[in-house]
Amino acid sequence: MKISTKGRYGLTIMIELAKHYGEGPIPLRQIAAEKDLSEAYLEQLVSPLRIAGLVKSVRGAYGGYLLALPPSKISAADVIKVLEGPIQPVEGIENEEAPQQQLWIRIRDAVKNVLDTTSIEDLARHDEETEFDGYMFYI
Repeated sequence: MKISTKGRYGLTIMIELAKHYGEGPIPLRQIAAEKDLSEAYLEQLVSPLRIAGLVKSVRGAYGGYLLALPPSKISAADVIKVLEGPIQPVEGIENEEAPQQQLWIRIRDAVKNVLDTTSIEDLARHDEETEFDGYMFYI
């Protein structure tokens, strides 16, 4: 399974909204500018997230998007499933021979477990904890 830019940028949107959770709506142009991404592309991605009930939109001069649920209640799997579809490393698993079939099922289940148990809050917190001012070199 290969996660496309839809899944990656969708997670980026959700992480940025989580960082500002409780502060009001965040315009996509702000996220696009901070992350050097296309605002038009982010608009395409946020629509299915809104339809799925993961984000809310607020119109007006001070509008934008905000998480529909607390970041701890939204998993990475929720976002990936909406934007990428079902988590499946290989198509047609049911047609594989037994040893291979078991391998693909184990891989699928492991990936699914990681995505299911990783919240958007975890990702936002990790991103904040790993920010630093520059590189430190030791000789």
